[in-house]
Amino acid sequence: MSFKAGTPSVLFVCVKNGGKSQMAAGLMDKVAGDTVRTASAGSQPGSAVNALSAEVLAEVGVDISRNVPRRITVEDQRRADVVVILGAEAKVDEIPGTRYERWETDEPSERGIDGVERMRLVRDDILARVTALHATLTAP
Repeated sequence: MSFKAGTPSVLFVCVKNGGKSQMAAGLMDKVAGDTVRTASAGSQPGSAVNALSAEVLAEVGVDISRNVPRRITVEDQRRADVVVILGAEAKVDEIPGTRYERWETDEPSERGIDGVERMRLVRDDILARVTALHATLTAP
């Protein structure tokens, strides 16, 4: 993708950078194309992308299966116009002048829904939030 100067950028953060933040970045790429730059990171990154996260994104044409979790850096935050923290568990030392949002995403397991069905509901919740964020970032 080629980005124009002034293209807004979003950094998605969760704890392990294996599930929700990877899903959000992949979904934003699908929704936004080259109108928004995306990145994702974790406060305590794991070793691999969550297999169910990758499976349910593949269902909507997004491939995150080869992504590698990584740790958030101060530079990541400085480059981002918006840092979106997914879930209550991720801890980020906020940098003055950077906009932060925390998304308390749907957690179907609290309702007894697990496995691939749980992940589809998480995906759909994140997709709705990403779509709304994209609209605000690209509004004239």
